[in-house]
Amino acid sequence: MRLAITCFLLLFTAGFASAQKAAPAKVAKKEAPFSWVSPLTNAEWAKKILPATVKHVTFKSPSMGIDVGYYIYLPPGYETGSARYPVVYHLHGGRPGAENKAVRLASYVDKALADGKIQPTIYVFPNGGPVSWYDMPEMKNGMGESIFVNEVIPHIDATYRTWGTREGRALEGYSQGGRGTTRIMFKHPELFLSVAPGGSGYGPEKHIQENDGYESESLRFLPIGYNTWDLAKTFAERKDRPALNIMLWDGTKCFNYEFNLQYSAYLKGLGIEHEFLTIPNVHHTATGSYDVKGDEVMGHHQKTFNANRPK
Repeated sequence: MRLAITCFLLLFTAGFASAQKAAPAKVAKKEAPFSWVSPLTNAEWAKKILPATVKHVTFKSPSMGIDVGYYIYLPPGYETGSARYPVVYHLHGGRPGAENKAVRLASYVDKALADGKIQPTIYVFPNGGPVSWYDMPEMKNGMGESIFVNEVIPHIDATYRTWGTREGRALEGYSQGGRGTTRIMFKHPELFLSVAPGGSGYGPEKHIQENDGYESESLRFLPIGYNTWDLAKTFAERKDRPALNIMLWDGTKCFNYEFNLQYSAYLKGLGIEHEFLTIPNVHHTATGSYDVKGDEVMGHHQKTFNANRPK
């Protein structure tokens, strides 16, 4: 009897050990380290999903002394013509940043142009830095907002045939990019006329406002007031504030939707005119939002461009 029990235990132990060996414990997936140059890693896949006129480009940052990457969509005919075009900058979501995170939207732009829903327009998908569109002066190469405003935009205007005016320069973004769009449009309204933040995390921005710049115990944004709520108020109080054509947009099933409604009400209370585009039954996704209402987001900018097109 003892021999039988011993044999059973030996077989059970061996089987358990074999099962453990066959099914190793899962290892948590690590985030890829941040880089200011982040093209899509699979070139063949990129060719399949992106229009032929999309290309990845780098330029040397004057302040950092390193290369900075971006994707750019040039409308068909750009390479053989001489016309100048308006520009839309789309700020990606996610943290840390990467220009590869939003460039898929170029396919929607290309289709809308082919269908005659928008006029030929350049779209730029820049890199938002290690904390996605925030300036972090205490972090090496951490000035995401300043690199975009002071270096990317001048580089685009100097390198490509753009209108080079705020009337021909639009800004939009999703999630973290929506937060960045909101802060930048109120801090630098002289740069853009048409602006459209989408799916924005106004909840975390409210937490930053109410907790001395702290988004979390380990992340603080300075100076105090560097958030969407305070910057909107500062903009509203400006006697010389320039006009902004603002459209907020979000899906009704997005976890940021209620705070987007609250932020819209807040802007109304400040006297800041804007539209609110509701996207029914869409969760927190930029491409999903574009599937349903992308033509209207693009159309928002086109209205501004059409009203200010050079003659």
